[in-house]
Amino acid sequence: MTTTFTKHNRGTDNLAGEAAGLRWLAQAEPDGGTHIAPVISVDRQELVIGRVQESSPTSRDAALMGASLAHMHAAGAPWWGAPPVGWPGPDCVGRSRTPLVTDQRQAPATWGEFYAQYRIDVFARRLRDAGTINSDQVRTFDAVSRRLRKGDFDVPQPALLQARGQSVARLHGDLWAGNAMYDGGATGATLIDPMAHGGHAETDLAALSVFGFPRLSEVYAGYDAESALAAGWQERIALHQLTMIIMHAVLFGGGYTASALELAGQYA
Repeated sequence: MTTTFTKHNRGTDNLAGEAAGLRWLAQAEPDGGTHIAPVISVDRQELVIGRVQESSPTSRDAALMGASLAHMHAAGAPWWGAPPVGWPGPDCVGRSRTPLVTDQRQAPATWGEFYAQYRIDVFARRLRDAGTINSDQVRTFDAVSRRLRKGDFDVPQPALLQARGQSVARLHGDLWAGNAMYDGGATGATLIDPMAHGGHAETDLAALSVFGFPRLSEVYAGYDAESALAAGWQERIALHQLTMIIMHAVLFGGGYTASALELAGQYA
């Protein structure tokens, strides 16, 4: 008998969208992708998934998790910002209203354009409109966006994506420590609660480090051994972290705003 966990709709949750994300990520499992908590059932009020039995992580688990993330990413996505197959709408996800690009005709041509428009600009404007940051501080984010649009930070996807002819990675999209659970299984971990979309693989890897993750250096090593990362990826971690931190600044304010400005300043 499968042990389950039930998530109840708090009034604004898009449970059908979350289920679509879980199923889309799980499509990569037969090719070595990270285990995804299985969807048992979903309706407007409840999402029932398989319960994850957590375990203390070993070096083996961390290496397996890294390698399996590489395969999940390599399953690809059709365009930058693409929602998962079966996405019921709207064109954003979660309490943060993080934008998705639901119409391929509107998809940016490059990662830099996508990241600038849909991950930096939108949240910087919300911070400005809320009076959280001033015009000078907005210009710090604008400077990063200009460099992104110029392609200053566009680098190849990891090797496995390239080998499979994919230019856009299949991302979990909210890969902080609470959503990646070591379980001692064949892929080292199980993932839950995605904000799945098409993006750059380095964004998921950077998200793991935002709040800390056990044996993270071994996860990175396992990934790189399975699917070599582009040169200088360590220097881009903070850039990819910016999307999560600026989103938290909009939701929670406080120190997240200062952290987002500090990260942006590194790349302005």
